[in-house]
Amino acid sequence: MASNAAVKKVVTVIPVKPVEVVKGFALGAKKRVAAYCRVSTDLKEQETSFESQVQHYTDTIGKRTDWDLVDIFADDGISGTTTTKRTEFLRMIKECMAGNIDMIITKSISRFARNTEDCLHFVRKLKDKGIAVYFETENIDTLGSGGELLLTILSGMAQDSSRNQSDVTKWGILRQFESGRVLVNTTRFLGYDKNEDGELVINEEQAELVRRVFREYLEGKSYNAIAKGLTKDKIKTITGKDKWWDSTISGMLENEKYHGAALLQKTITVNFLTHKRTPNKGQSPKYMIDENHLPIIDKEIFDKVQDEKERRALLRGNLVGDRHKYSNKYPFSAKVFCGDCGNIFKRRQWNSTNTSKKVVWQCKTYIMDGKDACKAKAVDESVLMDAFVRTFNGIYENKQSFIKTLTENIEMIILQRPEGNETETLDNRIEKLKNELKRLIRFQVNNSIDSEVYNEEYRSISEDLEEVRKKRLEHERVIESKDGLKQRFDEILDAINSRDSLLEEFDEEIFNAMVEKWYATLRQDSEIKNCSVWG
Repeated sequence: MASNAAVKKVVTVIPVKPVEVVKGFALGAKKRVAAYCRVSTDLKEQETSFESQVQHYTDTIGKRTDWDLVDIFADDGISGTTTTKRTEFLRMIKECMAGNIDMIITKSISRFARNTEDCLHFVRKLKDKGIAVYFETENIDTLGSGGELLLTILSGMAQDSSRNQSDVTKWGILRQFESGRVLVNTTRFLGYDKNEDGELVINEEQAELVRRVFREYLEGKSYNAIAKGLTKDKIKTITGKDKWWDSTISGMLENEKYHGAALLQKTITVNFLTHKRTPNKGQSPKYMIDENHLPIIDKEIFDKVQDEKERRALLRGNLVGDRHKYSNKYPFSAKVFCGDCGNIFKRRQWNSTNTSKKVVWQCKTYIMDGKDACKAKAVDESVLMDAFVRTFNGIYENKQSFIKTLTENIEMIILQRPEGNETETLDNRIEKLKNELKRLIRFQVNNSIDSEVYNEEYRSISEDLEEVRKKRLEHERVIESKDGLKQRFDEILDAINSRDSLLEEFDEEIFNAMVEKWYATLRQDSEIKNCSVWG
């Protein structure tokens, strides 16, 4: 049995180790301290700003005998809401992960990150390595007690500040838009430079190239053909590249700046933290400033191009598997249709018995579903060309009679056009019904009408208003349709009058100018039996 006598305790002193590594940094040795700052984006202020912060952190760290200055990491004053653009910040984190830094000093949470998520992510990542971040303004040491809780609260406030600043900036920009003040970047589109006052002025050399693109498109060329032509002519793009792309041509043809206008807020910021922008498809208002600067392209020409783009888009169709791809690579693309079933003719290349390949055009229904669905046979491309030459020459030989008939049709269309006073009558009727609704609502608000009577009257007036609005819309469509037909007839007349003799061979430019759709019916020997050209 053990004795209850007092046990003499032996105490041994364990001496302090000169260096003990704990979680990646040395205790008992000097801490390797880095400083992080952001400097002004203004080139004149950058040097002074950086020098003053270097001096500040050199003095601050130099006063501590237990600290050694490793480096001062400085990014320019881009927004702190995202870390992806802050190369020095990321380099500093990499040095920390490599074990070369024990502590970071920075002025404030907002300098370190205005995004709560990013701030906590990096603080925790560094904390796991035993690396402290000290925020001077807030007097927070992330390794100290309560440091992370304070950091969460304060960084959330910093993020709100960033959101508020974003809202203020956005508000200021919108007020500029509404007042017609326009800031346009000229480095991404051809045709304009900026003068000393920041106004757009025409660059004539580039403007001629813009006019060429619009002209060639209206002559029937596709985006791809125009792009290939510019590349072949060794013309540089706005970014100095040798190769042109069809998407660039499409963008040029849609750019409202070429007719002197400026459409503002085409894109919007969807996330104030990432600054990600997305096309504005109606989520926010847009602002169109007309006559903002001198045009390179007449508004009439610009509108014609938009109409032609829409026409070609309609020919492509909206259903999968039924897209008529527009291309001027082949003259009859999306223009020749089957006289039997009405479907489009498609270009095909057959191998003949000789060394050359035979180009034919064939009904899409026949190709897809066979002769039971459509009996139209393939027709040589040369046969189509000869048929158009004969058709045009027949018109040209009877030019005066044709023009007389066409003119009479135009005059008849004008006579059938709704009169201007009909527009006024419909507008007045709409305004009257709207006033009746307002009066009825006032009666209801003042309790001057029975609810059942009110509901019946409201329904009746609303139905009448909807009906008149439909008539007004249809009236407008009729006017636009007849105006479009008249313009189309004028283009056909211009094409005929541009010739001073009969066609000796197929002319693609004349064909494109005159023909919108061409319905061809074939004989048994695949010759054209008859054809109807719809302008």
